[in-house]
Amino acid sequence: MLVHLFKSRFASGPVGLLMAVLALAGCTGVPNAPPEAPPQAQACPQGVPEGARCLRGQDSAGSHYLIVMPARWSGVLVVHAHGGPTLGPPSPRRNDEDIRRWAITVSEGHAWAGSVFRQGGFAVTTAAEDTERVRRIFVAHVAKPRRTVLHGQSWGAMVATRAAEMFPASWEGILLTSGVVAGPATYDFRLDLRALYQHLCNNLPRADEPQYPLSIGLPDDSKLTNADLTARADECLGVRRPAAQRTPAQAQKLKTIVDVLKIPADSVVGHLNWGTFTLRDVVAKNGGVSPFGNERVRYVGSSDDAALNAAVARFRADPAAVARFAADVDHRGRFGVPVISAHGIDDSTVFVEGQDTLRARMAAAGNADRLVQVYVDSGEHSYWGDAHYPPLFDALLDWVEKGQKPTPAGVADRCRAARPAQAADCRFLVAYQPRPLASRILPR
Repeated sequence: MLVHLFKSRFASGPVGLLMAVLALAGCTGVPNAPPEAPPQAQACPQGVPEGARCLRGQDSAGSHYLIVMPARWSGVLVVHAHGGPTLGPPSPRRNDEDIRRWAITVSEGHAWAGSVFRQGGFAVTTAAEDTERVRRIFVAHVAKPRRTVLHGQSWGAMVATRAAEMFPASWEGILLTSGVVAGPATYDFRLDLRALYQHLCNNLPRADEPQYPLSIGLPDDSKLTNADLTARADECLGVRRPAAQRTPAQAQKLKTIVDVLKIPADSVVGHLNWGTFTLRDVVAKNGGVSPFGNERVRYVGSSDDAALNAAVARFRADPAAVARFAADVDHRGRFGVPVISAHGIDDSTVFVEGQDTLRARMAAAGNADRLVQVYVDSGEHSYWGDAHYPPLFDALLDWVEKGQKPTPAGVADRCRAARPAQAADCRFLVAYQPRPLASRILPR
């Protein structure tokens, strides 16, 4: 309704509607903040450093959270926005998984606070609100931090960038790792994968099953499971067997997907899963219509591109859904504090080329000097090893507290100096620069 009322202020068409929704989103204030109950002391999950103290609770919006105080506190609070999104009802166990992975934060002496988020699935703005709420709970009931840093990992970087623009006074520095930082365009190729896969395999859906537009991911009433999807992909592409055991037809189809979409063969099922089940969730949260389309995409890299482009099904993104989705998940690079964004150069889950979009957006917002980008010689998405994160936090804190803007070379030097006997563990690449996202994901 509000979007309809504001449309007259902007140019007509999808671009105008997107501008209207983003303008409204930019006006989002701090949500109503009822008094929060204090967290309760509980036993720490496995993997938490010895001597740490753990507190749990459920905030006024229903989000479960975990706070971990180290034995000797640096005075720094790291508020963590987790990756995902996880489909289905949120579970407090998610925090246990996150703190096991990010125990290095507490080992460095920093307090750690993380929300599970009140909604399952693809809901970024509410997750940003939940992230801010756990920060407030820490300040109100645990301690007053000397510095507060926001850490967004993977999809959590989407949450963190949203929280940074919604609550700019809450954060003094931002660390993004393996982050989704290029907005909705990050996910366009997963519809390309669905369309290309269906052209090659014709089993998602099968010819004798109810047909549906692939851009919705999956109908609401579908009983398809993850195991079913994997079995169908194996049937067509041989993804569960060694390459030497694939039939020539399976090998050729898989090669076409790999060559056209520039993704490794072992990532196909994961991306297909997202383009099926998570896309269904995205569509459900956008009024039952899809924010993704491929109607003008030209696919290249196959043995016969002309035939491929003539045969692949085409779908048009719904303009209103595009605007709603962007308003929920996107950022405009308007970060008023130092930002370090780090990424593995061979990450096949979230492509490193999205970092070029982050750079361009922050530059367009006048914030180029507030960004340092660091790259790691790794194909790992979730965690690069303990060596890499302390120098990133230390560099960010020196920038916040002393005004010492880091360089990629300086971060790499910090890493090697901290563990001279294991210098090979430090895999920072100081000269790497990513190509534009359009070089990896076919532009719409």
